[in-house]
Amino acid sequence: MSVATHSTPGPWANLRHLWRDQRVWLASAFILAVLAVFDPTQAAESALFAGGALVNTAPFLVLSIAIAAWAGATGADNLIAKAFTGAPLLMIVLAALAGGVSPFCSCGVIPLIAALLAMGVPLSAVMAFWLASPIMDPSMFVLTAGVLNMEFAIAKTLAAVGLGLFGGLVVHLMARGGALSDPLRDGIGNGGCGGSKIRAPKPVVWRFWEDAGRRAKFGMTALTTTLFLAKWLTLAFLLESLMLAWIPAETVTAALGGEGLMPIVMATLVGVPAYLNGYAALPLVSGLIERGMAPGAGMAFLVAGGVTSIPAAMAVWALARPQVFALYIGLSLAGAFASGLLFQLWVMA
Repeated sequence: MSVATHSTPGPWANLRHLWRDQRVWLASAFILAVLAVFDPTQAAESALFAGGALVNTAPFLVLSIAIAAWAGATGADNLIAKAFTGAPLLMIVLAALAGGVSPFCSCGVIPLIAALLAMGVPLSAVMAFWLASPIMDPSMFVLTAGVLNMEFAIAKTLAAVGLGLFGGLVVHLMARGGALSDPLRDGIGNGGCGGSKIRAPKPVVWRFWEDAGRRAKFGMTALTTTLFLAKWLTLAFLLESLMLAWIPAETVTAALGGEGLMPIVMATLVGVPAYLNGYAALPLVSGLIERGMAPGAGMAFLVAGGVTSIPAAMAVWALARPQVFALYIGLSLAGAFASGLLFQLWVMA
C-alpha cells in the first residue's frame, strides 16, 4: 500500500499559479517592459495613453461597480435576473434600442455589461446591448451627421439597433436549442457550475449597510469587480495605443479604396484590426468616400470596427467563454457586411 506524501510546490508550480492568477497584469507589464527596452518613447506614450483612458472611463467604472455591488449586497440581483428572464424577446428589443441611443463607447460599455452579467441578465439581451452600444451614441450621431451627412448618421443608428436585434435573436434561438447553456467564464456573473439557471428570488434587504455580512459582500464584490475590470481595461488600452501608433492611416486608405461589392467585404474585414476609434474613424471614412470609396464600404468599416475594437472585443473575451467570443465576432462581421450592403443599395436607389 502506498502512502500519500505532501510535498512543497516547486518553483515551476509557483510560477504556473502566478501566471494563472495574474496573467493579464503580467501581460501588460511584459508589453511595457519590452517597449521600455526597444522603444522607450512609445513605452511612455502607451503608459500615458492607458492611464488617461482609465481616468476617462472612471465615471462609468465607479457607477457600474457600485450598481453590481449594491445589487449583490441587497439581493436585488435575483429580482433583476427574474424580471429580465420573464420576457426575453421584449428584453432583446429594449436592449437593442437602448444600446443604439446610449451614451456609452466601446470602453464605457464594458463595466455596464459586467454589471448586467453579474445580475444574471440573459446573454441574449446582453448580446443585443453589447453589439448595438459601441456603434452609436448621441454625440456620435451629431458628429457623424456633421462629418459625413444626416443620412449616414440615421443609417448608422439603424444599423446599430438592427445588429443588436439580430445578435440577440440569434443567441436567443441558440439558447432555446440547448446551446450556450453555460456561456460565461467561471466566476463571472451567472456563469459556471450551473449558475446560468434562474436563481430563486430571496427577500431584498434595501438597507444592506445595517447587516455586517451584507456590508462585507458589498465591499468584496466592489473589490473583485474593480480588479477584474482594471486589469482587462489596462491591457486593452495598451494594445489600442500600439495599434494607433503602428498602423498608419495610409495603409487603411489603400486597402479600402475602390467601388463595388469587394470594398464592402474588405472594409468589414479590415475594420476589425485597423479601427482607430469611433470619432477618429469618421474623418478617415469621409476622406475615403471623397476619394471614391463606396458609402456602403464606409458603413461596413464603421460598424465592424466599432463592435470589434480592441476594448470591446477584449471585454467579451474576458467575460465570456471562447465559443461566445467567436459567436460575437461572427455576428459582428455578418451584421457589418449586411449594414454596408443595405446602405449601399439605399444610396443607389
